[in-house]
Formats: sequence, structure tokens, C-alpha cells
Amino acid sequence: MTDRKIIIAIDGHSSSGKSTLSKDLAAKLRYNYIDSGSMYRTVTLFAIRNNLIKDGVVDSQKLIGQLNNISITFKYNPAEKKSDTYLNGENVEKEIRGLEVSNLVSPVATIKEVRQAMVKIQKELGKDKGIVMDGRDIGTVVYPNAELKIFVTTSPQIRAQRRFEELRTKGEQVTFEEVLKNVEERDNIDQNRKESPLKKAPDSIILDNGNMTREEQLNWVLTKVNEVLHDH
Repeated sequence: MTDRKIIIAIDGHSSSGKSTLSKDLAAKLRYNYIDSGSMYRTVTLFAIRNNLIKDGVVDSQKLIGQLNNISITFKYNPAEKKSDTYLNGENVEKEIRGLEVSNLVSPVATIKEVRQAMVKIQKELGKDKGIVMDGRDIGTVVYPNAELKIFVTTSPQIRAQRRFEELRTKGEQVTFEEVLKNVEERDNIDQNRKESPLKKAPDSIILDNGNMTREEQLNWVLTKVNEVLHDH
């Protein structure tokens, strides 16, 4: 293995397994893993707590005015072998994964000023390379010069089934229909929003992981990483 470090951008649909892949990859390469989605989830949690969302509608002007009061940091959690997300010094990792935040994150993430604030933090985090970051616009907006870009996808039904099983294991009472509706709504908002829509970067490699195990998907990407590291 060479000592050279690269930036790996992993984009894809919600619940496509990109976070699992990114965490596994970062652990294997000893890179930092940054979950950009958790940043938008954290802003959403802040908005919920501060009553800036009424009946699913975000008071965007008020939220924009509060952006300077939102500090998002990541701290490595050795027990979980991954970083937890902190909002103003409080560990909110569990809270940002619930369905309430999931249902409201897309409208928050469409706000231009919110995206600009998050992209600024993300760019800063990547300046020393050696990172894996996943999201919706990492290869197109945040790191257009990333040395390796992967676009992860599979059918909404497979993604909803994965998400449903994950939420059930966490003890959340949800139906498959609710989760599928959430996945389809998020796809629609993510792909059609004006600000940094979800789209594949022209130089990104498509990974359809519908019929792959976690290990197979990791090995597939590691092959691509080795190709990039040894091409230069």
C-alpha cells in the first residue's frame, strides 16, 4: 500500500448503504469518515428543537438567522468504531437517526444557505486528504476534484427494506409502507431540488449493491481504491 492519501467521495440515494460502505472503507484504509448527511440531520434537529418547523414547513429565514449558533463536530467513538455527531457539544447521534428527523431533513437540506454553511465545513475537513465522505453532492459540489468518486444505488424497495429492518432493530414502531414512502419522497426531493440536487458526477463509478453483501461491496470498492493509488 502506498502512503499517498486520497479523497473518496461516495454519493447516492437515501438508504442505499453508502454510509455502511463509507464506514467500512474508512476503517480499512484508516481514513477519517465524514457523514455529510448527519450534518443536515443535525441542523434539522436544531430546527425541530427551536420550533422552526411547523406542519412540515421550515421557517427558512429564521433558520438561516440561527446558522451561526449551530456548531457541528465529530468525535470518534471507540466502542462503535465510528465518529458520533455533536450539536453544540451534545452527542445527538441517536436522536438524528429517528424517523422524525428523517421525514424533515430533505426540506432543510434544500435551503441554499444551509448547504453553503455545511459545504464550507466539509471542504475544511478534507484539506489534509485521507477521508471518505458520503452524501448527495460530494463528488459534484464538495469535492469535484476527489480522486475516487462512487455513486451507490439500488431500487427503492430494496433500500426501504434495509431501512425498515434497521429501524425495527432500534425498536422503532414503523411499517414497511411508511418507510418506502419516506424513501420515495426523499428521492423525489433530493433529485429535484434547485440547490445541489442528487446527481451522478460524470467521472463517478456506479455501484449497484442490490445483490451484494457488505463484504462484497467493500472488496469491490477497495479494488477501485488500489487502481487509483497505483495509477499515480
